[in-house]
Amino acid sequence: MNIKTDIYLIVAIIVVVILVLGIFIYFFQHKFFFQPEKLPGDFKFAYENLKAEEKFVETEKGAHISYLHFQVDDPKGVVIYLKGNTKSIKGWGKFAIDFTRLGYEVVMMDYRGFGKSIGKRTVEAMKRDSQFIYDIVKREFSEDKIIVYGRSLGAGFAARLASKNNPRLLILTSPLYSLLRTIHRYLPFMPAKPFLRYNIPTFQYLKNVRCPIKIIHGSDDRLVPINTAIDLSEINPDLTRLYIILRAGHIDIHQFEEYHRVMEEIFEERKIFIDADQTSLGYSHRKG
Repeated sequence: MNIKTDIYLIVAIIVVVILVLGIFIYFFQHKFFFQPEKLPGDFKFAYENLKAEEKFVETEKGAHISYLHFQVDDPKGVVIYLKGNTKSIKGWGKFAIDFTRLGYEVVMMDYRGFGKSIGKRTVEAMKRDSQFIYDIVKREFSEDKIIVYGRSLGAGFAARLASKNNPRLLILTSPLYSLLRTIHRYLPFMPAKPFLRYNIPTFQYLKNVRCPIKIIHGSDDRLVPINTAIDLSEINPDLTRLYIILRAGHIDIHQFEEYHRVMEEIFEERKIFIDADQTSLGYSHRKG
């Protein structure tokens, strides 16, 4: 009888712990997933060697999205840049130079509650906002000139955009597999799905992407381990190429020259014909 009582007590404690953690995750997950920087309405964006125009758009009642349009002369196309979960486009805007130097304009938005953007933040609302921005860009550029780029948390929204539209190219840098998997990494025993309000299943979206997919990831990324990128690259392998930046972490990947060499290679889109008959593609190592 005592043994049964002890078992019931242990089970009850486990259930209570899970419920307490679940409630904590439900109500406070936005504090972990989103770390916004708010900007005053009169803040002026300014970047050295970049021409940026600030724009606002009402995506729906009560939601106003702030975004920057970085312009170049005679653009080859445009990059829709979906940033990570911290700060605002005030700081992220400087990364537009990685694309303008290659002849591409850049459109970069702030999520709801970031920068000057306002509106109730939910995953569904953020999806609608990014699609709204995509549709605006599509008025000026045909889809074969649109490249969707997502970094970290923004990779999930980028993957979704590519799955719902027909851009020329999808580039994901340091992407998350899903927010659910991120939680399970730190709380492997926790059945977090019922308590998750913000889930962005990048892996699900990639199944429906029809354009080329480029994934860039640092080998020393401690926040999102490299095996995440490997797993994502295997979802739609015929369209995907994985680039690993040796020694790079999660937030410093752009500080490695190899990252920029990879970007040039991706944007140059050198198409190399391989004659299979002139290679070892058909060779078997087991035979003579």
